[in-house]
Amino acid sequence: MTDPAVDAPPDPAGPAPRGLDLDRLRAYLATHRPELAAAPLSARLIAGGKSNLTYLLRCGDRAVVLRRPPLGHVLATAHDMAREHRVISALAPTDVPVPEALLLCADAEVIGAPFYLMEKVDGEVYRSRSQTDPLTAAQRRALAMTMMDTLAALHLVEPAAVGLADFGRPDGYLARQVRRWAGQLDRSRSRPLPGIDELRDALAGSVPEGANAGRIVHGDYRLDNLLASVEPVSVRAVLDWEMATLGDPLADLGLLLTYWSVLGDSELTEGNPVADGIGPRAGFPSGAELIDRYAGRSDVDVGPLHWHVALGCFKLAVICEGIHYRHTLGQTLGGGFDRIGDMVAPLVEHGLHAVRER
Repeated sequence: MTDPAVDAPPDPAGPAPRGLDLDRLRAYLATHRPELAAAPLSARLIAGGKSNLTYLLRCGDRAVVLRRPPLGHVLATAHDMAREHRVISALAPTDVPVPEALLLCADAEVIGAPFYLMEKVDGEVYRSRSQTDPLTAAQRRALAMTMMDTLAALHLVEPAAVGLADFGRPDGYLARQVRRWAGQLDRSRSRPLPGIDELRDALAGSVPEGANAGRIVHGDYRLDNLLASVEPVSVRAVLDWEMATLGDPLADLGLLLTYWSVLGDSELTEGNPVADGIGPRAGFPSGAELIDRYAGRSDVDVGPLHWHVALGCFKLAVICEGIHYRHTLGQTLGGGFDRIGDMVAPLVEHGLHAVRER
């Protein structure tokens, strides 16, 4: 199966989607990738993403994907196109499936923001119950376990071996994560957020040592950031590397469990625009089973994950608040943004509970 939002062809006669100037893009490609500018160029926004904007480009018979930051209010360093392009280029020869990187443009004058191009990969982005309900129990289980195998493969990559030794600062990574997302929160505040400052302070006052630091961390690893197939079950590509760095892989596990167990195994699941089609309530294995699978295929010392889940809740709450803020300013494209702000309070509540378990 494939993602219908990706496979539906753009309308060559229709207007360019918001956030993408096709005339300026065509002129840039004529110089830097002339084979992509030789044919008629059309584009459409790929639905589903709630952060960076993703477009399907048709260059004649060839399909490629363009990624650019969101419109308007942008959290510092959270939408870095150069980082995304660099990490997928570096991981291309490894066991981690990634799209082929084609072009990076750091010049914001071309389309209004930096962007990069990558090859389109066939597969489906599983993000809603309408997609996951038709799967068999065996397919759901295999898909979840393959997701964890892929994350373990990422964390086993030696950064220096793929040219990423300087991709981040592993020492003090977890403490910096708390400070970074606290700063992002301050830049996204537009309403009272009860409990979020208490969660921030509790995290800052109990940072674990981070014995696993120095691995490549995706930063937002979850099922709907994968292009997958179920016939047979496989991960075709890992997407959305905007927050990748070198750090503690337990941060990836904590955020994954936030999506999977905090959102995906609670009453918040129903109609949830963030985690509607994942987790135990959607018929997938439990979060504990996912961690067991990962631990059996990784050399990472998993240990207790309560603090990392609390960090995941804080991080996701800040991300949702930033998206909510952009939506109130009219700077979001696509649907589902009107409900994102509703996720902040439950995430804060779950985060406070998790950090107290430590």
